[in-house]
Amino acid sequence: MLSFFLFIIYIVLFIAGMTVMRTGLVNVAGEKMKDWLLKFTSTPLKGMLFGIFITMILQSSSAVMIITIGLIAARLLTFSQSIGIILGTNIGTTATIEFLAYGPDQFILPLIIIGSVFIVFPYKKIRSTGLFFYGLGAIFLAMLGFEKLAQPLSDNPYLGPIFLQMNESMSIAVLFGCILTAIIQSSTAMTGITMGFMEGHILTLPAAIAIMLGANIGTCVDTYVASIGGGKEAKLSAYAHIWLNIIGVVLFLPFIQPFAHLIQQLASLPDQQIAHASVLFNVVVSLLILPFAKQFARFIEKIHGGS
Repeated sequence: MLSFFLFIIYIVLFIAGMTVMRTGLVNVAGEKMKDWLLKFTSTPLKGMLFGIFITMILQSSSAVMIITIGLIAARLLTFSQSIGIILGTNIGTTATIEFLAYGPDQFILPLIIIGSVFIVFPYKKIRSTGLFFYGLGAIFLAMLGFEKLAQPLSDNPYLGPIFLQMNESMSIAVLFGCILTAIIQSSTAMTGITMGFMEGHILTLPAAIAIMLGANIGTCVDTYVASIGGGKEAKLSAYAHIWLNIIGVVLFLPFIQPFAHLIQQLASLPDQQIAHASVLFNVVVSLLILPFAKQFARFIEKIHGGS
């Protein structure tokens, strides 16, 4: 029971760290992000490239999608213009995961100390940098906690069988990743948890990849909630986000085993394996859809046009 409560605490710590880290970055970029979204969406390719860039700044695909939904609701952006942004956010969010995969545990204390010192400075940019360092230190601490809790949680009579089922059934692993991500509202946090469990040798790489696929669907909940009351085009954008991730999962799910084998050739460490898998999955899916962005938009309008 103690392990379960500690697990919840570490999830809260991870999400809080992401929020603080994102706040620091947003304070530096300011309102320019909205201007960028409005200016660089004339084509799906431009939208995708700037979707990647802005998501890397915000460290959250959900945050970018919520801003996009808001602009559509305000009639400053159209549904068709949002397609490129949607493709870009899925790629951009993997930059955070890659970054976390190379975060040594020994940097936790220095990051928190430096962040704490910088936060007290009266200068906005220094203070914002301090928020970034402090949040990053909190994220690394949470990931270390997930790793340490992996074995105790796997020994739990209720949770242990779930891990076994996920290692044996990719569909269950996808469902688990989808549901838990919808609850904690962060695919990055879900991937961080998965990294910890892989380091603890509780999850196999195929199961971890399946959880990552499910997390891509689960993160769409925020976007859909944000679209409620935003008008027809805002909802179409939310549906496009959902469909993009569902299509990606359907395409990759039958090939998880060979995909896992490919990833093992690229990296030997569990953290890096799941990070590389996330990058490849999102890049491949977005690039497959990009040439058919207009057709994809018409597909969404045909299915959900009356919503």
